[in-house]
Amino acid sequence: MAAGEMERIVLARHIAGLPTPADFRLERLPIPALEEGQLLIRNSFVSCDPGTRSRLSPGASYAPPLAPGAPVDGFCVGTVVESRNPRFAVGDRVTATGWSTHVISNGRGYVLKLPALAVPESLWIGLLGVPGMTAWFGLKRVAALAAGERVLITSAAGPVGATAGQLAKLWGASEVVGIAGGAEKCAWLRSIGFDHAVDYKAADFEAQFAAAAAPGFDVMFDNVGNAMIDRALLFMKLRGRIVMSGQVADYSTPEGAVPGIVNTREFIGKRLRMEGLLVFDDLPGFAAAQAEMAALIEAGTLQYREEIFEGLASLPEAFCGLFTGASFGRRLVKL
Repeated sequence: MAAGEMERIVLARHIAGLPTPADFRLERLPIPALEEGQLLIRNSFVSCDPGTRSRLSPGASYAPPLAPGAPVDGFCVGTVVESRNPRFAVGDRVTATGWSTHVISNGRGYVLKLPALAVPESLWIGLLGVPGMTAWFGLKRVAALAAGERVLITSAAGPVGATAGQLAKLWGASEVVGIAGGAEKCAWLRSIGFDHAVDYKAADFEAQFAAAAAPGFDVMFDNVGNAMIDRALLFMKLRGRIVMSGQVADYSTPEGAVPGIVNTREFIGKRLRMEGLLVFDDLPGFAAAQAEMAALIEAGTLQYREEIFEGLASLPEAFCGLFTGASFGRRLVKL
């Protein structure tokens, strides 16, 4: 890539089913001159997020779909290298959005100047970014977790699930049960404080889950989708709460084929509550939560895993692996 140029990933075609690298295209283009109020960010890391999948098909989702040829969104962290915006100076470290080597921004939206905390830069789009904040506010605000409660985490070896499980234990949960795919992931969950880890790939998964579920859950933190919620409804306690954080198993399912939730009578008898979570509702509280979480990371109390890929061209493959069970930790691309 020559000086004065940038690279970005665009959606080559709308996706049906599981995404493949062929659904994306790498483009190279000149970096345009900045207009008044804009800033230029050179990215250091770009993230792979399951929620991005919801915008890559033409169907309705909680965010508008992208058109073929449009740049793909994704969280990134980098450094301001040019600025015509009085709020940002050259050298500021910031978070932004874009699957690209550079981002031109007007400073609005999710463009945040990073505080001087002693943590690796990559964590600002991991534990200190949307995944970590989703875990934090999903438990604190949506679930209103209380000490002594039992918690179920699905997709528990992912960055949101693993963080939520550890925070639940730190905040006094009596037991935390995680569901993950494979013996290695389940062993890791137990090593970071989960009381039980159930392998959904195991032949006897249903029996394992039923045994780990007793005597029921006060909180379910779901990252998977309807089938897992429907299964867990039978094991929820009186006045239990279900946090709908993500739907990784349903994002690639064709419209009309997503499984339904059948065990709805459980809501009535148990007075259950289920609530969706979009963490940007909690943006005013990010700074305080990030400072607390950074202290936990520095103390070694909060564990995490990262999978680092090299170069923007590796991003489509890294992203597609989120939906095949290949990922184990926060997937990032280093630029």
